[in-house]
Amino acid sequence: MLKQPQLNSNFLVDIGTGDPHHPDAGFCEVVFPTFRADSTAQLSAWQSAPQLPGNQEVEAKHLILRRGVTASLDLYAWWDLARRGHAPKQRNVKVQLLAADHSSVVLTWLFRHVRPVGLSYSVLNAMQNAVQVESIELDFDGVEITCG
Repeated sequence: MLKQPQLNSNFLVDIGTGDPHHPDAGFCEVVFPTFRADSTAQLSAWQSAPQLPGNQEVEAKHLILRRGVTASLDLYAWWDLARRGHAPKQRNVKVQLLAADHSSVVLTWLFRHVRPVGLSYSVLNAMQNAVQVESIELDFDGVEITCG
């Protein structure tokens, strides 16, 4: 059986609520970090901050989720708890790539112990008629990728 490349436009995101079909889970873009193996530990250990020569760290890479702004403040509330130091419950976030006909899951990325580290909004511009987008930047402790 020849496996075909998959389209990147059919996916579901569960931000730890258990319901990827909830209206608040309607993300339009997922930006994955580059996954790197830590050469000083086992190859199966993942880190999200790449190293430069001389052990100089560069800015950490995070999972970024984007969606159109609605009347929901769930992402703001989660981020707000984190910024105030009220350690929010760390969630597991699941991203599922769907087959073109939505009949099956092709790949699943499971991010463990996720916590919000940034929240941003697209520019407001009276001369354009575009969807207002909110983005949440997430740090995580590990990722597992599985087929199906």
